[in-house]
Parts: sequence; C-alpha cells; structure tokens
Amino acid sequence: MIEWRDGTVITIDQTKLPHETVILEIKNVDEMAEAIKNLRIRGAPLLGAAAAFGLALAAFYSKAKSNEQLLADLEKAAKIIKSTRPTAVNLFWALDRILTKVRGFSGTDHELKTLVLQEAQRIADEDAEANRAIGKNGAELINSGDVILTHCNAGELATVEYGTALGVIRAAWSQGKKIRVIATETRPLLQGARLTAYELKRDGIPVTLITDNMVGYVMYRRIVNKVIVGADRIVQDAVINKIGTFTVAVLAHEHGLPFYVAAPKSTFDLTRKAEEVIIEERNPDEVTHFSAQLVAAKGVEVLNPAFDITPLKYVTAIIAEDGIYYQRDFAKFEE
Repeated sequence: MIEWRDGTVITIDQTKLPHETVILEIKNVDEMAEAIKNLRIRGAPLLGAAAAFGLALAAFYSKAKSNEQLLADLEKAAKIIKSTRPTAVNLFWALDRILTKVRGFSGTDHELKTLVLQEAQRIADEDAEANRAIGKNGAELINSGDVILTHCNAGELATVEYGTALGVIRAAWSQGKKIRVIATETRPLLQGARLTAYELKRDGIPVTLITDNMVGYVMYRRIVNKVIVGADRIVQDAVINKIGTFTVAVLAHEHGLPFYVAAPKSTFDLTRKAEEVIIEERNPDEVTHFSAQLVAAKGVEVLNPAFDITPLKYVTAIIAEDGIYYQRDFAKFEE
C-alpha cells in the first residue's frame, strides 16, 4: 500500500508488523531513502512505486527557478534513492523511466513538476493492475486441494496492492478453490513469519508457518505439491529473489514439484545475466541478533546476502501480467 496525499507519501512501516500498524508519512527524499534502506518499505514492485514517489517529492518541494535546475534536483534525488538497495531492479526501472520522460521537457517548471507526479502515480496504478492480472493468470495453475509453499513475502505489502505470488494464491482462493499455504519464516528478518502469515491469516486463507530448514521435510513427506515465489529481478539466465529461494527451487526440482515465479514485467531485466547483478550484503547484526538480543558468539564473522540466484533450469514457469512464460519461452530472454 502506498499513496500520494498532497506532498506526503503514505505507506505502512513494515518493520512494525504484525504487532503494530504504523503509518509512515514521508515528506522528502531523505526520509524515503531511509525508509527503503531500513526495510520500512520493501518488496520489489513497491520499491518501484516508492522510488517514483520519491522523485515526485523532490519535484514538489524543489525551489528550482528553471527546468534545468529542477532536472538537476531530480537527478540528485535519484542518485540518493539508487544508493539504498542495489538488487531489486524495479527501483532503478522506475527512476530511469521518470528521468527519461522529463529530460528535454520544454514546458513550464510547474508543468514539469506535474509530469513527474503524474508519471509516479501511473507507475503505482500500473503495478496494481499488473498484480491483479498476475493473480488471474496464475490462478489457472492452481487446483482445489493444492498445498502451496511460498518463501518470503510477495503479497499486498510488497506491492502497491494485491501481491504477486500471494496475488496468485489470493485469486485462486477468491475463485472458490480450497487451498492451503505453507509459509517459510524467511530468516534472518522473518518476512514470512511477520508479513506473509499475517496477510494470509487476515484474509482467512489457511496457512501453516515453518522454519526455512523444514522445506526439505515438507516436500519429502508430500505435504506440499506446488511452490510459488516472487522475484526481485529476472535476468536472462536466472531469477534473483530473497535468500533461500535457490534452496527451495533445488529441493522442488529434486522432488518433482512445479516451481513458479510470479512477477510483473517491471522486474524483468533481460539485458543482463546473473553474474552482472550486485547482490546486496546487509548488516551482520541481522544474523547475530534476534530481537536486539545477541545470540551468536560475540565477534563471529558473518555472511549476510539479502538475495540469491536461481538458474532458470529450476523454474517451471514465470507468471507475468501478460501471460505465463514456460521453459520453452526462456530462450527468448537472451534475444
């Protein structure tokens, strides 16, 4: 959820869920950058909309006296936002889309500011529409009786509305299909436990929470029969998503289970291969601490990548707003 209200961006502080619903009121680029960097705002599609509204804030409050000065303010704001999180492509896509739109604009400064806000709102509206189309397309792959495993949070909270992976689940449920969900806790920040379980429970969709290291067990015991996850970036040869996704995909492959990825086209980055993508490394405290309590040996060395890389050979299909891409379609990604 994110919206523009006369110079303020309104969204939910996801770090406070599920125990508190705290509304963020973001009024400038620095506040937007802080919210993104510290995961108050997270989820690849939502990051795209948030980044776009960050530029809208820069335009709205700019004191520039010319289009050239205003463009310089926007370029500076984009640089600040781009420095927050390097992996999810939607953030960069949204910023570049707006900057491309405004470069060379010949109208008045007021018209240019209006253009930035209109384009940001369009990006948000398009994401909401795309998510519902993803849900409709993906629901075709879901049958009554399915038990679906999902990893991390690719729901309404990670998007402008409805969700990608959870959008598919939500659409299938609304069609009357009797399904259940197995949600991984998603260490180290527990997005599955805090956010996915919260969304599904709120919506009345049956959900069972497991630890990340139970995935092999539930597949071996045939407790689940399908996997659906989101994505932070889809490149020519891989899906980049929350750390642990690759493990889930390999286990699904070993057990003969379909592994689906649900993501809007704004997440596709088909000019690159996996080796070209920067994987974000996060604060070691996320691993060594639990609820601010040190649980590891003091001073231990930590590796804490936020994302991993799943080769496309492990992906059964990618569900997008314009249809479903199967293995036979993946070769086109390199064209």
